[in-house]
Amino acid sequence: MFEGLKKAFSNLKEAISTKEISEKDLEATLWDFELKLIENNVTADVARKISEEFRKELLGKKIGRFDKIEDVIEDLFKNKLQELLENIGSYDLFRKIEEKKEKPFVIVFLGINGTGKTTAIAKLAYLLKKKNYSLIIACGDTFRAGAIEQLELHSKKLGIEIVKHKYGASPTAVAYDAVQLATKKSIDVVLIDTAGRMQTDRDLLEEMKKLVRVIQPDAVFLVVDSLTGNDSYRQAEIFAKEVGYDGFILTKVDADDKGGVALSITYETKKPIVFISNGTEYEDFMIAKREWIVNKILGNGNN
Repeated sequence: MFEGLKKAFSNLKEAISTKEISEKDLEATLWDFELKLIENNVTADVARKISEEFRKELLGKKIGRFDKIEDVIEDLFKNKLQELLENIGSYDLFRKIEEKKEKPFVIVFLGINGTGKTTAIAKLAYLLKKKNYSLIIACGDTFRAGAIEQLELHSKKLGIEIVKHKYGASPTAVAYDAVQLATKKSIDVVLIDTAGRMQTDRDLLEEMKKLVRVIQPDAVFLVVDSLTGNDSYRQAEIFAKEVGYDGFILTKVDADDKGGVALSITYETKKPIVFISNGTEYEDFMIAKREWIVNKILGNGNN
């Protein structure tokens, strides 16, 4: 997990730790570091900005007489990564649910086909149910064949009520009915699925915008596949412009041997990763924590 980024930072640390920290020494080393970031799914713009951040920090860095340069560089890397990823963990969903005075708390999920959106919804439903919240799931993906059946299967396993219409029905109507039912039954949370829309499809984007405008959800999450590389940032950019969202759910992290997506989307959009999906079971879903990602990148610890 995140092996590519881990190696890139390790190589940079090794190169810097064996020579004087001067501008002449840094140029070639940081250029190689920048290329390694790009190879590991960090966008070119973000890689350049990160490289420049490290150049500013390292130029003229004074090492104390009794300090080990390896430890100094390690601390610098950790502090800079924490700064770059400062938004991760800043969105507390459970606090927001508790703070809302009137039920239900409504969450809309965005994301294109194949990101693991349906599974992420089921995993979050499982986590919320464990915290004793009552739930309704709205099958708002009335476009893709099998989408409703997938959510029905998860809902049966989890013992959660769903609201569905026929395929081809208005997603907004499905979402509206789910919110009305939840209000009537005093349900805590409504989770609204949407079609896995290609981010460049004008009609589908308009439908999504309509749903958000009518329903006025309390939270909108964009589900991003960590294996999609630079395309994940392009998705984030377009969805931010067209629909808007509060944060990310990053999926398939267990299979991601590069790790650059986490850096790119948070640094460039300034939106937080809220949850991380890192396996196939319902339990393989965690609240995103900055320290966890930083340690994975730097190769510190197992958690």
